[in-house]
Amino acid sequence: SDMAAAAGAARILCRGTLTRGPAVDFPHLLAFRQKSSVSFLSRPDRPKLAYHKLKGKNPGVVFLSGLYSNMNGHKALALEDFCKSVGHAFVRFDYTGCGSSEGNVKESTVGKWRKDVLSVLDELTDGPQILVGSSLGGWLMLHAAIARPEKVAALVGVAAAADHLISTFQQLPVEVKKEIEEKGEWKLPTKHNEEGFYIVPYEVIQEAENHCVLGTPLPIKCPVRLLHGIKDEDVPWQISLKIAERVVSTDVDIILRKAGQHRMKEQDDIKLIVYTVEDLIDKLTTLA
Repeated sequence: SDMAAAAGAARILCRGTLTRGPAVDFPHLLAFRQKSSVSFLSRPDRPKLAYHKLKGKNPGVVFLSGLYSNMNGHKALALEDFCKSVGHAFVRFDYTGCGSSEGNVKESTVGKWRKDVLSVLDELTDGPQILVGSSLGGWLMLHAAIARPEKVAALVGVAAAADHLISTFQQLPVEVKKEIEEKGEWKLPTKHNEEGFYIVPYEVIQEAENHCVLGTPLPIKCPVRLLHGIKDEDVPWQISLKIAERVVSTDVDIILRKAGQHRMKEQDDIKLIVYTVEDLIDKLTTLA
């Protein structure tokens, strides 16, 4: 296994100089992709979830997007293109109330989104899966790994925001918290939409407290890769360190990108995400 590890490391190091196939060059081609039709996962008593699924080999890859985001972002599409190029299964989907999924976003909670992830794993995937969680998705992937250990073979966090909604809220001055409680909503500042904030209902904050994970060791034994930008102004990179400390797995790597921002959607960021997934596919295939 030492030789395999050395070969893996050498392969990653070589990538800087080698011009490889589609994995390196595809992000700028995303503009030309054809709109494929959306599928819907029906669930008794729950809103239908919109998704795209590629059939292929295992381990499959499942992309979990960020807060109030959707499945059509750069990272999701780049991973889909990569999985298509190597013949592996891939799923991307929209959370309840987001993107093309049914449901009211104002009534959505972290708990409901957690259930969405489990529905997707249970209904749309077979065999071992690599979960790639962006921001909020990086929090939800931890829940999924704990709830479905037999299914989740590896985790890749991209600016993982574990507990971040709660830790940010708790850092607010007392009077600001009181005001949010009275108004029933929190205007969470963001650079990622035109308004400059997300409206987060107070119920979402209350409910999210039930889903905090960083207070105790996490029974996650699979390989974990945590990618984070040091220039992330939304979710501090220290959260990735906390996740690394909390998971019981020892196969945990953190990669900090000095110039990386929260979205991690520059071409070099995307290459790193794809290479990380590719390396985990190699590792899991060798182990199998």
